[in-house]
Amino acid sequence: MIIKKIALAVLLGALGTNVQASEEFQVEDIQVNGLQRVALGAALTHIPFNVGDTLNEFRISQSIKALYRSGHFNDISVSRDGNRVIYRVQERATISDIIFEGNSDLKDEQLTESLDGSDIRVGETLDKTVISGIEQGLEDFYHSVGKYNADVTTEITHLPRNRVNLKFIFSEGDAAAIQQINVVGNEVFSDEELLERIELKFDSPWWDFMAQDRYQKQTLQGDMETISSYYLDRGYLRFKIDSTQVSMTPDKESVYIALNVTEGEQYTVSEVDFIGDLAGFEKTIRAINPLSKDKLYNGAEVTYTEELISKFLGRYGYAYPKVVTIPEINDEDKTVKLSISVDPGKRIYVNRINIKGHSVTADRVIRREMRQMEGAWLSNAQVESSKAWIARLPYVETVEFETNQLPGEDDLVNVDFDVKEQASGSFTAGIGYGSQTQLSLNAGIQQNNFLGTGNRLAFNINTVSYSRSISVSYTDPYFTVDGISLGGQIYYNEFDAGSANLEKYENQTYGIGVNLGFPIDEYVRLNFGLGYKSNGITRLQSYEQIQGFYDIYSNPDKPDEKLTFETFDLSASISRSTLNRGTFPTAGSKQTLSAKITTPNSDVNYFKLNLDTKWYFPLTRDQRWSVLTRFQAGYGNGYSTVGEHDQLLPFWENFRAGGSDTLRGFESNIVGPRAVYRFPTVVSNPNGGSTVLGPDEDFIQISTRSVGGNAMAIGGVELIVPTPFLDEGMSNSVRSSLFVDVGNVWDTEFDLDDYRDLAEDEFLKIKDFSDPGSFRSSAGLSIQWISPMGPMIFSFAKALKKEDDDDTSFFSFNIGKTF
Repeated sequence: MIIKKIALAVLLGALGTNVQASEEFQVEDIQVNGLQRVALGAALTHIPFNVGDTLNEFRISQSIKALYRSGHFNDISVSRDGNRVIYRVQERATISDIIFEGNSDLKDEQLTESLDGSDIRVGETLDKTVISGIEQGLEDFYHSVGKYNADVTTEITHLPRNRVNLKFIFSEGDAAAIQQINVVGNEVFSDEELLERIELKFDSPWWDFMAQDRYQKQTLQGDMETISSYYLDRGYLRFKIDSTQVSMTPDKESVYIALNVTEGEQYTVSEVDFIGDLAGFEKTIRAINPLSKDKLYNGAEVTYTEELISKFLGRYGYAYPKVVTIPEINDEDKTVKLSISVDPGKRIYVNRINIKGHSVTADRVIRREMRQMEGAWLSNAQVESSKAWIARLPYVETVEFETNQLPGEDDLVNVDFDVKEQASGSFTAGIGYGSQTQLSLNAGIQQNNFLGTGNRLAFNINTVSYSRSISVSYTDPYFTVDGISLGGQIYYNEFDAGSANLEKYENQTYGIGVNLGFPIDEYVRLNFGLGYKSNGITRLQSYEQIQGFYDIYSNPDKPDEKLTFETFDLSASISRSTLNRGTFPTAGSKQTLSAKITTPNSDVNYFKLNLDTKWYFPLTRDQRWSVLTRFQAGYGNGYSTVGEHDQLLPFWENFRAGGSDTLRGFESNIVGPRAVYRFPTVVSNPNGGSTVLGPDEDFIQISTRSVGGNAMAIGGVELIVPTPFLDEGMSNSVRSSLFVDVGNVWDTEFDLDDYRDLAEDEFLKIKDFSDPGSFRSSAGLSIQWISPMGPMIFSFAKALKKEDDDDTSFFSFNIGKTF
């Protein structure tokens, strides 16, 4: 024991001496080569030193470990060029799609759930180290239902932009039981170490129902490749399986397997070179090449390099390149020189882009979304981008494409897109119910693809218990070939606030507006608008929150006179969308920031700001399960003065909450501050007559109705789930979701200090009811349907928090509301 401790101390001392004695240098530059998806800044945050620091070998090795821990990379190497430290990294790819093939006994849903347990899902990064474990796990699942000979293999297809498709291939059927597997000729790795990596097992105990002890030829072939890859990935370039014997017992119920192998020696890469035609991309190809000298030969890395270069060339029109690695083996010093032969072949050009499946939409409407052009070279990236843009159209349900080489032509292909349309127009017939508003009706007509032009024409007539309106709008999203949009609208509305859970007034509005939209890039747009509006206010009951506004514009001699306000407004907005579809998106996000301000020559001067954002996070590979998070915020106020009074946001422009568009489960417009009324106290004199007491004796009444406010915040979370009892093919037409909505409205200009002179109980009335307090919340179920008449919503919601018995509905629903 003492001798062992002394030996250990000597060894540790020697290691410490080597670390201290290693050459130190001051870093002049740090480079990270091979980055695609990960930003350079993100990679540098995981490197625990900066330019100017003093390094040794130990600190460099620690930096490699730190980069691995980031979870972004499959392979990392580091080299030094003078005082420059150069990292070469291989990023983990993102899973684009997962496909199951050959599974007849297990449903795709069951397999998807199994993969979710290992964090293998669409949109996640691929950790190749877990693939073999997943394969074994799926086979174990088959075993548990009596399928002992199941074979599961995985094909990884590399796509542009560092993405991969995973294809799980199942082979089902029974086979004879395996009695024994022998590996003959192995010395470096033991039988146990090799056999534990293959799928076939033998001599399993009776209670081990999970053992794969059934023979299958395909499984054995896969096991042989596994053993070969195991050796090749560790530098044993000369490894080979000399022969395989499968002996069957006379009763044909058992087999014996023997593998005769030659291991050879480990080989180190002495040089990596490129030969052939690099098509002018030599610098880039050398930069993305993960192979480097002085490393053990790795067969998987060689294969990956060939695929990586092929995919890269495919982005620039070389759709059928030949990339082959030629090893030059030196058996004397056990090294191998890798010569990567690149033959890009002919650059492939697109002859025609064919579109089929559209019967309503004009061909040019779909073609204007194309990023891949006819006559240009074929780019995988541009074709994928074209698919994404077409899928975002609100009148397209699905889109797929394939490339087909022209007969007799080795440099021309056709790209065929298959489009499935969905209803683009809607006739809206809506029904709503609330405990106060009772039954309400609305109707409207809207067309998002007018006469197949892709233009939006909306002619809406709506009538509910509190509003009657008519509007006509038209938008051309491609007013110019550059994607500049032009739109306009004309509208008229009669609004009875008292029937809409608001404090009583009537507003007669008409107006006109035009807007222009400008694309900034693939995802961002700018919009600018100009509008005119006339508001006619009648039957206004003046309450405390608007008393200052009312005093400015009302005529004391004619208190019932109609108040008319004419405004001209300028608006601007910026929006960004990465949604994967225009209707029923399941991935991506959309954000819109907008602002509106009235011009100084308007009767009232105010501004409004709005932020609206939605994020979709798919939970399953088919994206039938997703999470939607949304947030909306708004703020408005007046600017400039009228006489001695500061202008405020007009009360008819207040933000409101409650109803199907904001907080489901609450009646329309019910959420927010309540109207405050202040009345003088009048007492009778003993000798007749009456006396009005001072302001400090005034009494307060709080309305049961909301008045809205100049600030709003609303958010929510929805779990999008498959609709029960419907076929999977209906997932793009029907959507079900469970939701929770949270939000409120505030009046930031209402000052409680103005009422400090009141009696305490009267002051508390204002404090309790004019302030909407904490956030309100609701929960419920929503079912959305793209019907032949257009999109419709069925929503059922329940308020979770109430201020009193009158301010919320216990149950509400909406049918036929467009979205």
